[in-house]
Amino acid sequence: MQDQQIVTAHAAELNALAATDTTRWPSKRRDFLRMLGYGAGAAALGPALMACGSSNSATPAAELRAQLVANEAFWADVQNMFTLDPTKTFMNIGTAGSMPKVALDLFDTENRKKARESGNGYSDHNALRALVAPAFGVDVDELAFSANTSSGMCHAILGIPWQRGDVIVTTNHEHGGGNTPLAIAVDRYGVEISRIEMPVGNNQTAATYQNLFDERIRTLKSAGKNVRAVMWSSPTYVTGTLLPIAEIMEVVKMHGLISIVDGAHLPGMMHYDYSALGMDFMSGAGHKWQCGPGSTGILIIRNKIRASNPLPLPKWYPVHTSTYSTRERTTNGTATYDIAASVTSCGSTHTPMFQALTSACQLWDQIGRKNIETYDLTLSAYLKEKIVERWGVESLYSPKDDPKLVCALTSFNVFRNKDDAMNSAKATQFVSRLQAEYPQGLVIRNASFPVIGAASNHYAMRISTHLWHDANDIDALVDAMWDLSGKMA
Repeated sequence: MQDQQIVTAHAAELNALAATDTTRWPSKRRDFLRMLGYGAGAAALGPALMACGSSNSATPAAELRAQLVANEAFWADVQNMFTLDPTKTFMNIGTAGSMPKVALDLFDTENRKKARESGNGYSDHNALRALVAPAFGVDVDELAFSANTSSGMCHAILGIPWQRGDVIVTTNHEHGGGNTPLAIAVDRYGVEISRIEMPVGNNQTAATYQNLFDERIRTLKSAGKNVRAVMWSSPTYVTGTLLPIAEIMEVVKMHGLISIVDGAHLPGMMHYDYSALGMDFMSGAGHKWQCGPGSTGILIIRNKIRASNPLPLPKWYPVHTSTYSTRERTTNGTATYDIAASVTSCGSTHTPMFQALTSACQLWDQIGRKNIETYDLTLSAYLKEKIVERWGVESLYSPKDDPKLVCALTSFNVFRNKDDAMNSAKATQFVSRLQAEYPQGLVIRNASFPVIGAASNHYAMRISTHLWHDANDIDALVDAMWDLSGKMA
């Protein structure tokens, strides 16, 4: 309760955010958000983004830029909530975010208090989790604080009592945070991993990926394999393809499987109701798009039966904990125990980290998670259209036209000589020169991944667009990348 009071009291310092009360916004802004609002069904943003790839829209980039500029004063106020170095433009949030001032101040205050009072951290942080859980659409017993995405993936995968011969279907674009516990499960339990080769680019739809998973599972079952689970990244960290959770979950439920989502980039970027999506596990980062401290993560664990997923809860054991219940998991809509507490509680944790994470989450709630998602996706859509204008649509590894597949990560082939995308040294040089040689100090990264039919891995430029960016940042980035790609041709 004390943690809850501290964070709640600190939230009072957010009075500068009074402008986020939508009743005070001009009608133009409210109409803009209604038009671009991207929900679980992508009903509203879908037509807007689809228009970006349509021949009926002569200047999609210009239209998106106008929408961003019309609301730049609001987002300039949001950008001022951070302490980022003004000599650099940070576009690698997919690796690490930045704590907002309100969370940073709380982190400092509580660290000093902890040192002064020689405080311990023996807690399952129930009060803090209760403040965070509603925005993710789950109950407190379903939202755990983990150390990061990789930690959450270890909890999810290694807590399941696998049997020799069990098959886990996944992709060839997974992060090490998921691949490592999979490898442990192979060696420890004798499970088998079946990897689907991922198509890339703008010629994909949600149905493309849904069918790939369904076909692979059917093929394995017809061969007599015991398929137990599906694990996938949404979005994939290399291309920024938002593998469609709702559609893949339909496949999972049809085949009666366990579902594990590496959602490293979801918290703080996308506004999802996880109880409605129904996956068994979703492991996300607290320190990336959610902008909490390092060594924080959010792990969603399905802990009751809902209409969104009527399958029985999978048997699961905690692997890193000070809390263990021997009670069987529920077979109805009421939890038998707080399963998330068994992940969160492990000896004396560093309480200020999770207080600061909660503070960042509350800031997102006040700005509006849907507003942030909409803005991030609009920035990304604008960036993709600018890329298409210069490099062509075939340069994109990220889709842009199916709204169910888009997120705020954008990956593309920056090189004029397209085969240079397979040149690791050139890709590394491009990233370093972009930051060193251009006045904006542009910080991006490259990502390596297999491409179907390619002789070797491609190295894409991966760009993260978030709430502290604006249209001018996109323009400067595209101009600099175009100039540098010309110099390196």
